[in-house]
This record gives sequence, structure tokens and C-alpha cells, in this order.
Amino acid sequence: MTGIRIATADDIAGLLRVAEDMEAVNEPGYFERCLAEQAEKKRTVHVAEAGGRLVGYAQLVWVPAYSTFRRLDIPEIQDLNVIPDMRGQGIGGRLIDVCETAARAAGKTEMGISVGLTQSFGPAQRLYVKKGYVPDGTGMCYDDVPVRTESLRTTLWHNAVTLDNLLTIKMVKVL
Repeated sequence: MTGIRIATADDIAGLLRVAEDMEAVNEPGYFERCLAEQAEKKRTVHVAEAGGRLVGYAQLVWVPAYSTFRRLDIPEIQDLNVIPDMRGQGIGGRLIDVCETAARAAGKTEMGISVGLTQSFGPAQRLYVKKGYVPDGTGMCYDDVPVRTESLRTTLWHNAVTLDNLLTIKMVKVL
């Protein structure tokens, strides 16, 4: 049975293991900063636990960096990860449900989420659509900033395109 709860400082080692299993690249002190922001009520870090070990996590960011969500007071689910050997068991969907429930309880009427555009994000893209998320209409973003078509053309012309997990599409759902 998998349980979901709010992370504590005691979970940092487990969060690091999940990130490592996911081959996620986080700067040193990343989870410590996330938990410090949780103490400041800027985000909530939810962890999924099974058999005494962390198997996934998702962060509900109350004031996202993405300007459209921030302007419209839409919280955003970020950094949703479930370790490979636990996928397909509904853990990612349950993490989303927990974040949505928390947002509703805080009086929010919409939820945002972003997803990478490369092939490795295919399962997440399908999950988010299944959960009712639709593109917010902005198109591609890079590091939470919308990509302007003319900028993309110039970058492509000079062959300097970075296709990593910072290239995303923003999605939204009415709660």
C-alpha cells in the first residue's frame, strides 16, 4: 500500500534517492530549499511512500515563477516523479489528486502543471491529459518563460536549441 504525506526534513535522503533513480539533475541543496519554502508556505512537498521507502514526490507551488499562473493566482504542480519500478500503479495520479485537493481547500479554482516536450515525458503528457489538463494556450516555455516564435527561428538558424527538461508546455485544469 502506498501512502502520501507531506515531506519533512527527515525525507531529504529519500527524496535524493528518488531523484537519482529518475536521473533528475538538481543543484546541491535543492530539497533543503524546497522544504524551507514549505515552512514559508510557498510550496508543499508531497511524498509517496511504499514499504518504508519513498517512491515518488510532487511539489505544489503556491506562487509559481511562470508569470501567467502567478498573475491569475493559479498554483502549479511541479517536479512530479515516481521511480520507474513503481510506475503504472496510479501513484502519479494520486499525487496529482492530493495537490488538487489541497488547492481546492485553499480556495483555488484552477491548477497548473507543466510537462516536458521530449519523448521521455510521453507518459506524463498522457497522464495529465487523462486527469483533465489542457494546454494553457501559451505554447512552449523555456525555464518558465514563453518562447517567442521569432526567438525560436533565430535560435534554430544558429543551431543552438536546447531540448531538455526546461522546455515545457504549460497546462491548466479547472478544479
